[in-house]
Amino acid sequence: MNVKTRIATRPCPDRQTELLRQGGIHPVLARVYAARGLSDPRELASELQALLPPGALMQIDAAAVYLADAIAGGKKMTIVADYDCDGATACATALRGLRAMGARVDYIVPNRFEYGYGLTPEIVALTAREKSPDIIITVDNGIASIDGVEAARQRGIEVVVTDHHLPGDALPDARVIVNPNQPECGFPSKHLAGVGVVFYVLLAVRAELRRRGVFDAASQPKLDSLLDLVALGTVADVVKLDTNNRILVAQGLKRMRQGRMHAGIAALFRVAGREARCASPFDLGFALGPRLNAAGRLEDMSLGIECLVTDDEDRAWAIAQQLNEINLKRREIEAEMQDTALLHLDDFQPQDASTIAVFDDGWHQGVIGIVASRLKEKFYRPTITFAPAGDGWIKGSGRSIAGFHLRDALDLVSKRVPGMIDKFGGHAMAAGLSIRLEHFDTFREAFEAVGRAWLSEAQLERVVETDGPLEDDFYTVQFIELLDSQVWGQGFAPPVFCDEFRVVSQRILKDKHLKLLLERNGRRYDAIWFGNTASLGERARVAFRLDANEYNGVTKVQLLVEHAEPA
Repeated sequence: MNVKTRIATRPCPDRQTELLRQGGIHPVLARVYAARGLSDPRELASELQALLPPGALMQIDAAAVYLADAIAGGKKMTIVADYDCDGATACATALRGLRAMGARVDYIVPNRFEYGYGLTPEIVALTAREKSPDIIITVDNGIASIDGVEAARQRGIEVVVTDHHLPGDALPDARVIVNPNQPECGFPSKHLAGVGVVFYVLLAVRAELRRRGVFDAASQPKLDSLLDLVALGTVADVVKLDTNNRILVAQGLKRMRQGRMHAGIAALFRVAGREARCASPFDLGFALGPRLNAAGRLEDMSLGIECLVTDDEDRAWAIAQQLNEINLKRREIEAEMQDTALLHLDDFQPQDASTIAVFDDGWHQGVIGIVASRLKEKFYRPTITFAPAGDGWIKGSGRSIAGFHLRDALDLVSKRVPGMIDKFGGHAMAAGLSIRLEHFDTFREAFEAVGRAWLSEAQLERVVETDGPLEDDFYTVQFIELLDSQVWGQGFAPPVFCDEFRVVSQRILKDKHLKLLLERNGRRYDAIWFGNTASLGERARVAFRLDANEYNGVTKVQLLVEHAEPA
């Protein structure tokens, strides 16, 4: 089963490239940035002064006044967080920031398997029972919690919603809602993560307290100390790294590299075996994020939040080791589930299907999202994997491909087969839902019908986008260091170059990787194609990323092959 893959070169506007070069940008980077839609060196600013001001976020001033009043009045606040890395970092950011401004604030993280997603009436009841707050603040959830907000109001609890998810047809009747994606919000960046929204709310509250004379510029809490948390949540939530998010991430990474980070983040670097002094978005997305997420997937997220809110280094280290253990368990479960999934899809023919929906009664709901992600990578089809959720219900978690808006697709299915989907929500690229087990086949057919209608054959081909050839002079460790010092990530892809090479030699490594020696213009390069064992002909067109490979104290340039085809 092979998905059709082709190599394409991103179009690169000459005029923008030239403007960036004139602005002092390295010639290769100028071309790479222009191909990603930038034309002004100012869009590459990474200092805090360049952040969009909070005022453009709808209702943020009302939120600031309300929370400043609540702090002054000694009101009791409880943060209700989501159970992923964005939710955990948002909770820790809100907790640390509000406490620094004198708030009485605590948090609660419901177990996702018992209480579901968002601020549900059950969670409100639990929060009222355990914390008896005057105010609930949601972070990274709440925009769809109409019943939950109503339940809180009936108990006399006011709700402040901070979220970044897309709203449904109606908004909850909260005291105040801050979400760049709510209707009529004019904030230019719609891509803030939940933790980014909370950080903005804190900036606005601090400004309000300054206006009231509670602090002056010298005595106010230093909110930039929270940027390591903001960077981690932003990268781990895979939101688009637009100019504003890149500033938040760059500032957080800078603090990590300088060793000025919270105890829990330092402990996560250490337990993952990564060096904070050369922290990269890759570390946040693939080393720290998954270890925090594992807690929310298999147990409950309070352990992850505890790691981020403690200032005790020994405690942070002990928790980081626990999180690491949970993550190892998560990886075992995931590997098993993936094997089962491939058995279910044994006779899957990509030419016959535009989508994948698969269920197994032995699966763990906390890990289905990752398995969906792996299957989507392998088959390049929008994929939803389902696990049992008790009482005849099953829960699905989906991942999508470019050009197929998953939440909108579920919306259409729910309109075509009314009553089949109990609830659903999410984004373009990831979404979740609940249905009855007996409706699984009906759902699969309805989902496939949407896939067939929406996706063309060309969209179901995997395209490896490249930045074209790289000049000989830049196959250097120095150039790699320059690339590594930039913030790459979702919606701002790291450079992939493409050229024709002579294949000097090739061998299979550890039964699963192709090790190559490639030659171009008389120069030879080591290369490796992970997860591929099919050999190449004498000449190949290779799409690759540059990597500095250190071996026995010597650092050499190596090419990481993304895809190769006969030249």
